[in-house]
Amino acid sequence: MGVFDDALAVLAADPNLGVEATYRAAGTSAAVSLRVLRSSPDRVVDAFDTPLLRATDVLTVSIALLPAIEAGDTFTLGADLLTVDSAERDAAGVAWRVLCRR
Repeated sequence: MGVFDDALAVLAADPNLGVEATYRAAGTSAAVSLRVLRSSPDRVVDAFDTPLLRATDVLTVSIALLPAIEAGDTFTLGADLLTVDSAERDAAGVAWRVLCRR
């Protein structure tokens, strides 16, 4: 693990930043418990020329913990079930930026 991996692990372990999550790949019942960073920014989307405010969830997940994340996979965070829309690697190749829907 490199210095960026270590920094991400420290952030995820912080009780003020990281949250417990359970990951399941689509079509499987095998679960992986891990800590992730969660942000929930609101996004403005356009629907029929009408701006709508839509809640979204963005997770930061260590690539060392989950080497592959695909659309349709799920994360359970407390009572929230989040379905992966897309996942992209960061520039350093340390973390996934996972965009989810509730």
